[in-house]
Amino acid sequence: MSKQFDVVVIGGGPGGYIAAIRAAQLGFQVACIDEWKNAAGGPAPGGTCTNVGCIPSKALLQSSEHFEHANHHFAEHGISAKDVKMDVAKMLARKDTVVKQNNDGILYLLKKNKVTFFHGRGSFASKAEGGYEIKVAGKTEESITGKNIIIATGSNARALPGTPFDEVNVLSNDGALRVGAVPKKLVLIGSGVIGLEMGSVWRRLGAEVTILEGLPTFLGAVDEQIAKEAKKAFDKQGLKIELGVKVGEIVNGKKGVTVNYTNAKGEAVVLDADKLIISIGRVPNTIGLNTEAVGLQLDERGAVVVDADCKTNLPGVWAVGDVVRGPMLAHKAEEEGVAVAERIAGQHGHVNFNTIPWVIYTSPEIAWVGRTEQQLKADGVAYKAGSFPFLANGRARALGDTTGMVKMLADATTDEILGVHIVGPQASELIAEAVVAMEFRASAEDIARICHAHPSLSESTKEAALAVDKRSLNF
Repeated sequence: MSKQFDVVVIGGGPGGYIAAIRAAQLGFQVACIDEWKNAAGGPAPGGTCTNVGCIPSKALLQSSEHFEHANHHFAEHGISAKDVKMDVAKMLARKDTVVKQNNDGILYLLKKNKVTFFHGRGSFASKAEGGYEIKVAGKTEESITGKNIIIATGSNARALPGTPFDEVNVLSNDGALRVGAVPKKLVLIGSGVIGLEMGSVWRRLGAEVTILEGLPTFLGAVDEQIAKEAKKAFDKQGLKIELGVKVGEIVNGKKGVTVNYTNAKGEAVVLDADKLIISIGRVPNTIGLNTEAVGLQLDERGAVVVDADCKTNLPGVWAVGDVVRGPMLAHKAEEEGVAVAERIAGQHGHVNFNTIPWVIYTSPEIAWVGRTEQQLKADGVAYKAGSFPFLANGRARALGDTTGMVKMLADATTDEILGVHIVGPQASELIAEAVVAMEFRASAEDIARICHAHPSLSESTKEAALAVDKRSLNF
C-alpha cells in the first residue's frame, strides 16, 4: 500500500517548498517531491530560482560589481588597486557554493518541519480513494497518495523557434550562468530582467555586449520616466541596447553564433558573437506531469488553469507559481504557496496582486510596485506625481551612487498611493516600504509624515511623498 499524505506538493521551488512547510505548520502530513539534482546527483531543491535563476545571478552580479568598483571607482575613495583581474572559475565556484548553501538550507527546513522529501519526478498516476495517486520516478520508482495535491512545477526558458539551446553557444539562463570565460562579444535577445542582468555581469567583466529587443520601447512594463532614466545609465555604461529589431536567421557554428536581424531603420545587420543568450520569457512547466491521467485542465500555453484561489478544475488539486497565471516571480509563488496551504486548512489565504513588487538587479537597480503613470493615464485615473532624485540625497552622495530617483503616484482626490517606482541604489530594499504602505492603503501624506533616519536612502521615499504635495524639503 502506498504512503498516504494529507498534502503532496509536486515541485520544491519557492512556491513548492514554502507551501509544504506552511502545510506542515498547520498540522498536515506533507510530502514534497522535487527532481532537481546537484553536480553529485543529490537533491537540489529550490527550483529555477535557487539553481539557475535568482540566487546564482545575484551571486555573479555581486562579484562583477566588486570587480567594476575595483577597476573604476576605488580611486575616488583614495584606494589604489592596480592590475585587478577576475578569476572566472573562482567566481563561478563561489556562485555554486552560494547555490548549495541555499539547497542545503531548504532540505534542513523541510526536515525541521517534518516534511517527507522525495527526490525524483512527480506525476499523476490516477485518481485514488480519498485523493490522487502520485508516481515518484527517482533512483527507484514508488507511489504515494495525497488527499490534496499542490502543483508547483515552475517554468522553463522559452526557446526561439528554429534555434534550440545547446548551452554551449546558444544559452538559456542556465547556460548563461555557466560561461567559463569572458566572451569577447556577447549578444542577448530580449531586454527583460535576465537579459539586462546577465548583460551587466559580462559587460562589467569586459565583454562587448549587444542586447536586441523586438519591442520599440525599452522596459515597456516599467514606468516610462524610470525606464528612460535606466536606459540612460545603461548607455553610459556601454551596454548596447537596440530596440525595434526583427531577428532573422541565427547560425550556430563551431566558433560562435551569427545573428541576422533588421534594425529599427529597416537595415539588414549581421552580428557575430562568441555567445548568444536568449531571454525572451518563460513557459509553464507541465511536461511529464501526466495531467491527462486525471483530467487536469491546461490552457493553450500549457499552464494549469486555476481560479482566484489557485483551485484547479479537480477537487483537492491546486497549483501555484510560474505554472499558473500571473507574474513569474519567486515571491509571488511563495505567497500563493502559503495561501493555498492555509485555504486547505479552512483559513483565508491572502495574495494581493496589486502589491507584488518587481525588481531588476542591475546597477542602477530598478524596482516598482503598483501602477505606472502610463497605466493611470490609460485608465483615466486622476493622479498626482512626486519624484526626488538621489543626486539630492546625502547618503547617495556618500555612497558615490547618485543615479536615478524615487517616484510616487497618488490618487488626486484621496491621496492613496497608487504606485511607487525607483531606479537607483538599493531600489530592491527601498521598495519594501512602498509595498507595506500600499498594502495598508496609505496616503502619500502618511509617508511624508513618517520620520526617516538621516542620512539614509529611504529619505528619498519620504521626499518623493512630500513632492506629491509639491513641498519637497531637499530639492
